[in-house]
Amino acid sequence: MSIWNELTGVDYRHAYVETGGFKTRALQAGPEDGEHVVFLHGTTGHLEVFVRNIPAHAERYRCHAIDMLGHGYTGKPDRPGEIPAYVEHLMSYLDAVGAERAHLVGESLGGWVGSWAASEYPDRVASLQLLCMGGTKVNPKVMERLKTSTRAAALEDDVSFTRERLRLLWAEWDEDLGEELTQVRYDIYHHPDFQRNLHNLLALQEPETRERNLLRPDRMARIKAPTLVVWGNKNPLGDVPEAEAIAAAIPGARLEVFNECGHWPQHEKADLYNPLSLAFLAEAR
Repeated sequence: MSIWNELTGVDYRHAYVETGGFKTRALQAGPEDGEHVVFLHGTTGHLEVFVRNIPAHAERYRCHAIDMLGHGYTGKPDRPGEIPAYVEHLMSYLDAVGAERAHLVGESLGGWVGSWAASEYPDRVASLQLLCMGGTKVNPKVMERLKTSTRAAALEDDVSFTRERLRLLWAEWDEDLGEELTQVRYDIYHHPDFQRNLHNLLALQEPETRERNLLRPDRMARIKAPTLVVWGNKNPLGDVPEAEAIAAAIPGARLEVFNECGHWPQHEKADLYNPLSLAFLAEAR
């Protein structure tokens, strides 16, 4: 089994898109005249986290899984990664691919960016899916855990640190794809540009920086897009009450909790997530 086997039968393009002065790596698939769905990963993540979701969605939608600004193989600005910059990069990507509006699917940091975008640019966000979204709390214990595990994975040669960083996110180890995703992540983390930029990618794990980027209730109350919140009951980075508070703060938001699921519901429970997402997208037109 390979992550690319997940895309067997899908007419996809592995592209580099000029986006606001940076080259943005993107996996694009689906009908060019379909509604746009953009998938956004988490902190120090990459587009491969959505390989189990692209085939189902590409049957109907124009899908874009991207490496966000500074992440993966996308260009890396020499400044701390803060939410407005991620949103500006996302809007530049939409402009570059001719998408006036898009459905946003954001996991962890990606949900944080998607929510901020929906509050700033309501006319450009058709709907919002928040998968174990971060950004509503300052939790020093969780932030330190993320910093320590990510630095070890990126700066130590031993691949076991990368594997443990990935295992941190799942309720159970993925026997089919875990080792290949570990290798993909190891290669990204050990690219010299990624290592040089690591402190910028972890900027939101610093209390002062995080405070000024927090998704506060007044900002979430401004979101007009139909919103689906998806959470794992074993999410190691946030308990279910955090998801309940997010759903309560966004007008009309709906919450779905997956059992025996960690921080990647779209991957760990793809068989549940994909039909749920497609039904939500159909209703959100």
